[in-house]
Amino acid sequence: MDATDRKIIRQLQMNARLTNNDLAERINLSPSPCLRRVRNLERDGVIEGYTAVVDQEKYGLALNAFVLIRLERQTEDLINAFEAHIQDIDEVLECYVMTGPSDYFLHIVSDSLKSYEKFMKQRLTKVPGIGSIETSFAFGKVKKTSTFPPLSHFEEDFV
Repeated sequence: MDATDRKIIRQLQMNARLTNNDLAERINLSPSPCLRRVRNLERDGVIEGYTAVVDQEKYGLALNAFVLIRLERQTEDLINAFEAHIQDIDEVLECYVMTGPSDYFLHIVSDSLKSYEKFMKQRLTKVPGIGSIETSFAFGKVKKTSTFPPLSHFEEDFV
């Protein structure tokens, strides 16, 4: 993947509904090579898909819970069972394996505290292998983006 591919990805992350002609114009490429690059990025799995960005509150899921999970034990069977169960829980938008004192970090959405309590009692606590659950709630959102920064932000100049 080169700098042009990254420009394509950033533009599509900002607006996936761009026409190929508009995308090509924004990255200073003619339409045919631009489309070929997009198709290659899709074929290679770099672009995994396209989605609509929806206002969470207007949809009815205003509550964001961030949950730290610690497993009882870190055995292969418990890890596999936990991860398999998490895949089937729609309220879990994201689940990350962590370093440090917690094993997993989950982003969970709900319509209310009452619903979240019910979710905890009836769904999350029934997932096998959980040793502890620590929940924090977001008061508000300061920033949310799905656009990656340019790699140049990570490059260091050693001159």
